[in-house]
Amino acid sequence: MGARTGAEYLEGLRERPREVWIHGERVIGDITEHPAFKNVTRSVAALYDMQHDPELREEMTYVSPTTGERVGMSFLQPRSREDLARRRIMMKRWADYSGGMMGRSPDYLNAGLMAMAAAAEYFGRNNPANADHIRRYYEEVRERDLALTHTLITPQVNRSVGSARQADPYIVARVVKETDAGLVIRGARMLATLGPIADEIEVFPSTVLRGTEEDRPYTFAFAIPCDTPGLKFICRESFDIGRSHFDHPLGSRFEEMDAVVVFDDVLVPWERVFLYGDVELANGVFAETNAVVHMAHQVVVKNVAKAEFIFGIAALIADRIGIDQFQHVQEKLAEIIIDLEAMRAFLRASEADAAVDQWGLMTPAWGPLNAARNLFPRLYPRMIEIIQILGASGLMAIPTEADMRSPARAMIDRYLQGRNSDAYERVKLFRLAWDAALSSFGSRQVLYERFFFGDPVRMAGALYTSYNKEPYKERVQAFLDRVEQEEPARQ
Repeated sequence: MGARTGAEYLEGLRERPREVWIHGERVIGDITEHPAFKNVTRSVAALYDMQHDPELREEMTYVSPTTGERVGMSFLQPRSREDLARRRIMMKRWADYSGGMMGRSPDYLNAGLMAMAAAAEYFGRNNPANADHIRRYYEEVRERDLALTHTLITPQVNRSVGSARQADPYIVARVVKETDAGLVIRGARMLATLGPIADEIEVFPSTVLRGTEEDRPYTFAFAIPCDTPGLKFICRESFDIGRSHFDHPLGSRFEEMDAVVVFDDVLVPWERVFLYGDVELANGVFAETNAVVHMAHQVVVKNVAKAEFIFGIAALIADRIGIDQFQHVQEKLAEIIIDLEAMRAFLRASEADAAVDQWGLMTPAWGPLNAARNLFPRLYPRMIEIIQILGASGLMAIPTEADMRSPARAMIDRYLQGRNSDAYERVKLFRLAWDAALSSFGSRQVLYERFFFGDPVRMAGALYTSYNKEPYKERVQAFLDRVEQEEPARQ
């Protein structure tokens, strides 16, 4: 099949209806026509269509090593720095389409899967068959160009105890039993972004399991189709509330949706099981396979696109209402510039210092990417705060598209024009800024970035404990020793 078109992606969703609950009702019929999903599925489809643009074909796809058909560039297993650059160019093209607002575009999980497939031996340590399972699954997803979602974390019921010590041991998804056909899973997981409109779901360890026997039933990695019997998605309220692209230019197009995933005695065939029962392997799966590195590479590409987009909004606001000559405005714009250039520098450093890992992949340097993924959750809320400060009351004076078509248009044209633009263009810009900074969609983006890779405190702790501190401590100690040795000479 090879790289899909947007129409093929949409048709795949229609052919495989899944159990999705939203706003108190189960989605019945064609999910691509449901008000909560119609617009975002077309945005995902637009990403797939880029693969077939004659001018972008070489940039977006490569020739499959098994079929000879062209497949998505995000599946490419990089063997050189040039390959990393090819992947980055493709991922940036997709990220730019949404201004970085689609954090779970399909290339994100494709990056992790291709790394895990290269590290198939790691899964084989758990069971030799699992190595073949992950390789075959990677090839299947690549050749069918499937859109994946994933779920990692446990429901927030009682975080003071582990999964097995909850009031109900089946609150957290766990193995009910092993059968000849596969594992039977019961319980819930959070938080599958894009889940209701993905083709398949990866269910991987949260990597914080304790090495006790009671944790074994919660220790697994597998992937199944989203229409698997017993698999259910419970969605939050949609932030695409049916308004036009003029009124909600972001929320009406890029509302990815987040969902709690419920496993109601779901059968997972053995051939879709990649890891089971080994807590040590489960906790190390992302780090030891370097999947987290390649996923972070995609994320920092997205962060660059997002910082560029937010800076563009802020700079255009300053220009349109004539505040760009004020020093405090320039200082705030410079702050976003610094954030943007920092993300670019991290990205470039990761590629410049890339090296071939134990699995044979050219892998970006982890240090810059790890720093970037720890820093951006702190930077993004401040970027949005700057939009709010610069926009000020203008973010409230935002007539709707209906107002622009009403008898009030003459007043709007007179009183809401900009320094160098008419009222229509100024209002359109401020509605975009409002959607990025103040709407329910924009607020979700801030929360999303705060916790993109998990608890920021835990992430910082992991960075500290894993960082090689000894050379720096030794250098300072050597300096202190030298000071003491040189003291008599100065006397």
